Amino acid sequence: MLSRPSDSPRTPPALRPSRPPAQRAPVAPGRIGAARLDRLNAAPPGAAEDALLTCCGSRRWARLIAAHRPYPDLDALLAAGDEASYDLTPADLDEALAGEAVVGRLPVVGRLPVADGPGARAAHTALRAAHAEYQRRFGHVFVICLDGLHPAEMRDRVLAEIHARLDNEKDAERVQAAEELRRIARGRLARLVAGHPQVSGIKRFRPA
Repeated sequence: MLSRPSDSPRTPPALRPSRPPAQRAPVAPGRIGAARLDRLNAAPPGAAEDALLTCCGSRRWARLIAAHRPYPDLDALLAAGDEASYDLTPADLDEALAGEAVVGRLPVVGRLPVADGPGARAAHTALRAAHAEYQRRFGHVFVICLDGLHPAEMRDRVLAEIHARLDNEKDAERVQAAEELRRIARGRLARLVAGHPQVSGIKRFRPA
């Protein structure tokens, strides 16, 4: 299980007053997010849990977040996601990691950007070999949050991180994997509310 940070969640910014309808202003992204959060709050438990399972594959994680609705804003939802992530049991973590393995087999989502040329093919071969060694050592797929990273940097970052984490003891690596899953889930929750595709970049790695 992850240890909880001591700092408190940041205070959400004040909402701006809406424009009069006569001005026909475009709908602000924040208002779209608020509407989607309202729908998540109002959804039946089963539907809410299904949506949340796209963010983290632990059913208990999804149930905990669904059970504590309604959420007044995105910050509150993200805080609930973090809290549920810190409370993952070993069985929950196994389930979440297994879910990443299933999702990672989908095309595009589970593959890093592919470049042409012998150098790129050699790098991809090295990445496959490193990931196979990681799975052999730890018994699950490698997960890493790459939010905010340029696609051109992803392969090198993943390869470097796999090699670095291969030196971890098994217990330490499970803590690291749980932290990466928390960060991944946090980004997915934000995109879920924003209405963006659930995975706009590569958040975990499974070679083709």
